[in-house]
Amino acid sequence: MYDWIRPLLFKLDAETAHGLTLYGLDVAYRSELSRFVATPAQGVPTEAFGLQFPNPVGLAAGLDKNAAHLDALGALGFGFIEVGTVTPRPQMGNERPRLFRLPRHEAIINRMGFNNEGVDALVRNVAGSSYRGVLGINIGKNKDTPNDKAVDDYLFCLERVYAHASYITVNISSPNTKGLRDLQEEATLRRFIETLRQAQERLGSQQGARKPMLLKIAPDLTEAELDSIAEVLLAVGVDGVVCTNTTIDHGAVADDPLGGEIGGLSGRPLLAKSTHVVQGMRRRLGDRIAIVGVGGILEGGDAADKLDAGASLVQLYSGLIYRGPALIAECVNEIRRRQEQHDAG
Repeated sequence: MYDWIRPLLFKLDAETAHGLTLYGLDVAYRSELSRFVATPAQGVPTEAFGLQFPNPVGLAAGLDKNAAHLDALGALGFGFIEVGTVTPRPQMGNERPRLFRLPRHEAIINRMGFNNEGVDALVRNVAGSSYRGVLGINIGKNKDTPNDKAVDDYLFCLERVYAHASYITVNISSPNTKGLRDLQEEATLRRFIETLRQAQERLGSQQGARKPMLLKIAPDLTEAELDSIAEVLLAVGVDGVVCTNTTIDHGAVADDPLGGEIGGLSGRPLLAKSTHVVQGMRRRLGDRIAIVGVGGILEGGDAADKLDAGASLVQLYSGLIYRGPALIAECVNEIRRRQEQHDAG
């Protein structure tokens, strides 16, 4: 179905098409027509950071920022869904246009800027949905919150989403909020994560359920910076790391008319860079911390390659724009095929 809808969507402004697609998925779900949109694959049970997943292929944060489409997205066959990034207060994000397709490169550039309706709206949407699968909630800070107060925004969100999430992802790697990536500096990161970890354990004790906390990192870090981040993650005991967010390196799309647009680049040009980070972090972390691989997955083999590089789970976003929901089952099936091939020796 998506093969003939996509040309129509690509004639529209990218953000308009995004909203229209989510509306269409909601209509299909309410009309019990989701089976015509995507056929879920046979499960590939997976365990990571203490949670059980029906398959290791999830939806990355950013597509459903406000958790307003959980039921429809949950019917597509994902093993888990991550919503957000959400901030304490609602914010409009950056001015439009702020989302750009580069079809020749199978890429997306975005400078959305954490546009969302605020954490209270997201919590209401989650509570009102019927989705019961694994749910990650991705948290961030408001644009006008200075970095020396940033931890307060993350604590505010953490406390409000904790009871509603299967896990929480701390996003300090978006390139579209000024200064956010500075929080990845070693000394700053250690203080920041230690504070959040203390809150995580306190909330777990209060609510009788410990929820895993993950950190989402950028693909543009140097090897020395990755060394430092790995040391902090191991020392502080973070449950998982998401590798990676979008890249500010637009060299691969410099020949495209839109290649110079400001924002994070995702899609095919991010694949090798993000998978390299997965591989490097697995080498640094050993088996102590789970890795979620995200970035540039446009076919089943890309997802399986990320698992081969050391990820426990993978996430999709830009690939869905170019391939549609059929990509989910394709990834699950290829992962299963490789696992069976490996088991057969």
